Amino acid sequence: MARILITGGAGFIGSHVGQALSRRGDELVVLDNFNTFYDPALKRANMALLPKARLVEGDLRDADLLGRLFASERFDGVVHLAAMAGVRPSLIDPLLYEEVNVRGTLLLLEQLKTRPQVKLVFASSSSVYGSNDRIPFSEQDEIHHPVSPYAATKRAGELLCYTYHHLYGIPVSALRFFTVYGPRQRPEMAIAKFTEAIVKGQPIPFYGDGSTRRDYTYIDDIVQGVVAALDHCAGYEIYNLGESETTSLAELVERLGRVCGREPILQRAPMQPGDVLVTCADVSKARARLGYAPKTLIDQGLERYVAWFLSRKG
Repeated sequence: MARILITGGAGFIGSHVGQALSRRGDELVVLDNFNTFYDPALKRANMALLPKARLVEGDLRDADLLGRLFASERFDGVVHLAAMAGVRPSLIDPLLYEEVNVRGTLLLLEQLKTRPQVKLVFASSSSVYGSNDRIPFSEQDEIHHPVSPYAATKRAGELLCYTYHHLYGIPVSALRFFTVYGPRQRPEMAIAKFTEAIVKGQPIPFYGDGSTRRDYTYIDDIVQGVVAALDHCAGYEIYNLGESETTSLAELVERLGRVCGREPILQRAPMQPGDVLVTCADVSKARARLGYAPKTLIDQGLERYVAWFLSRKG
């Protein structure tokens, strides 16, 4: 049994990770500020699925709160998921993204530097690869050209984690997530937004010509990778967590329409600033070192998501 802090633990990925850790007997502390980026009631509902977790309601940027939390708890590991998420919103308020994603991570590292026995799993993003033209994306690729403030803050977080590992010996697993989806996902994410629009007979915002491609990764596969990264955390390592298959925007909408049993209505718009043409993960490192084994094909994942969505509307 381990005692684990999950920052952002009331969110989509955090609550699923929390359930997995709780099922195996770990003790959980969840730090979350329930901000209004999306309806806080959804995060409250997620916390109801973690009845044994201790909830600390507060902000990652509160240095005094972090100090009190680490003084009162003896953690074996931290899964750091708290962040401002999303590429397009980061163009609107980049200073907030820097404050939460960079400064918040730095404040957490300041607590960990005197506790080098505590493992840190840092949630990064496939967005750090920018407009990379090497497919699939490898952890060894040169990534000096992020194309959104969100991507830049996630790369900054990786670099800070490495610096604190180098200086203070903090063990770090940095995970680059590739377009995670599934039950309880944030409502502004594409699959959630598209599904609701199709079911209601409303138009879908359809950016570009539909040829952009994403490596959509089902939440169960991501959770398996996160837990393995926590268990195998040593040194400083970066891992891609994806499905290693890509789906175009046009294919995604067509498949969702088929699963929902309705014809999607498209509201066409130009490509958005900060968007990239393709994401695709090389997960060979995670397979070899973590035993990462993604197995949810996109059609299976969409069927599970739509079934969950419809069960809530029934």
